[in-house]
Amino acid sequence: MRTSLVLAVSAALVAGTALGLAPGAQAAEAVTAGRSGVRFVDIAGDGGTVLKANVVTPAGGGAHPLIVLPTSWAMPQIEYLAQAQQLADSGYVVVSYNSRGFWQSGGEIETAGPKDVADASKVIDWALANTPSDPEHIGMAGVSYGAGISLLAAAHDPRIKAVAALSGWADLIESIYSGRTQHLQAAALLGGAGYLTGRPGPELKEILGDFLSSNLDKEDEMIAWGRTRSPAAYLDRINANGAAIMLGNAWGDTIFPPNQYASFYEKLTGPKRLEFRPGDHATAEATGLFGLPNDTWTSAHRWFDRYLKGADNGVDREQPVQLKSRSTGGYEGYPDWKSVNADQRKFGLDGTKRILANVDSGANGGITLLTNALDQFLRTPPVVSVPLLPRAFAGVWQSERYDTAQRVRGTATVHTTVTSTKESGTLVAYLYDVGPLGLGKLVSNAPYTFHDRTPGQPFAVDLELFSTAYDVPAGHRLALVVDTVDPLYIEHNPTGAQLTFSSPAADPSYVSVPLRQE
Repeated sequence: MRTSLVLAVSAALVAGTALGLAPGAQAAEAVTAGRSGVRFVDIAGDGGTVLKANVVTPAGGGAHPLIVLPTSWAMPQIEYLAQAQQLADSGYVVVSYNSRGFWQSGGEIETAGPKDVADASKVIDWALANTPSDPEHIGMAGVSYGAGISLLAAAHDPRIKAVAALSGWADLIESIYSGRTQHLQAAALLGGAGYLTGRPGPELKEILGDFLSSNLDKEDEMIAWGRTRSPAAYLDRINANGAAIMLGNAWGDTIFPPNQYASFYEKLTGPKRLEFRPGDHATAEATGLFGLPNDTWTSAHRWFDRYLKGADNGVDREQPVQLKSRSTGGYEGYPDWKSVNADQRKFGLDGTKRILANVDSGANGGITLLTNALDQFLRTPPVVSVPLLPRAFAGVWQSERYDTAQRVRGTATVHTTVTSTKESGTLVAYLYDVGPLGLGKLVSNAPYTFHDRTPGQPFAVDLELFSTAYDVPAGHRLALVVDTVDPLYIEHNPTGAQLTFSSPAADPSYVSVPLRQE
């Protein structure tokens, strides 16, 4: 587990440095070439806290639409300069600023708290007073932390007319505490990067400590803290303000999984668009930060052109849900998220299986940022030999062999009955594509934790796996594997615990898999 965390944090910091420096080089080239200039400025945020920022203005006179870009978690202020230059070249004033508590900006890390939301409005105020920005045409965008702040700001500042929230979160609890299970690598990565590049405040330190130490006495407080930082909690305000919202994320995002974005999208009532692509956290947008061609950023530019400039570019007439398959790389359009999950096929989880807890069977979801990035670029998801999985530590069920390709699209669900020898426990469910030789490629997974259960008394479990788009070839099977340990998550299995999975006649157990309608 320590090795996994070290690899994840190291990879994130190396990538962050590269992504931060590359846009700076792009901007320097732009200035040398005589294109629209870059100014580095100080902006007074909430309470007078200094926010380090940069401004890129387009050539020519008159007022221009404004786009504000808060930086990602732990990223320097030059993160977006390559994109800012491209946006300025197409007629936008762009102000990017380092979120409070990070790098040279003042204050402490508030984790998208009220001060961060107020900062966004202060940056808009400054831009309207100091740049040729049009007060009627204001947008916000960002990756990860910048995405969350942008959505929260859209709930609190009606001047914001369009948002592109990339690799962000709508529900912080469902992101890193789904299934009542701490997402260990995600939280450790964010916490470690925050300490290395910024100044966590007392509240964040306490929350992070309680979270990683599994302090259940503080569970309600942690959930309340996360809710105030979740755009989903302000859905009514976002809908009332009417900003056009574009959401983009990766299927394998191990920090902000896609399910919570899809749920949020369905409840938006204004102009909206949802895009999912292969990859892990922020990897779908990464090449765009270098100024290279990038589908996600291209969509964001089109979104702003339509809703800030009024350009008739057709983006509002396309199917609003756009999915890119992990298997084929092609795009598919749907009228809504419900249509993605419309065709469900079940296979039964028959019989009774008993497994011992506290031992990793070998089935796991990989390493944050690394595993799903490899799947994105090389189409190599985690692989296990399903026949060799130790049945003492893993429950295994398989479907029939499929005669035709099964195009999994959306959110698979698991329903089963569990009996534990202890009052607490954690299980992790994995859905695999199993070939003729028994090698299983990971399609999806999700954790589930329970507390305060009566030992020996069965209880029903309903679990949503993380949404995906994956094609199971003809001649393959699907397999559900359940074990109790995964380095991605904190597990709550007491020593010597055993879990029994059954399928009562009155309440049969099953996996329901969403398939693309042909």
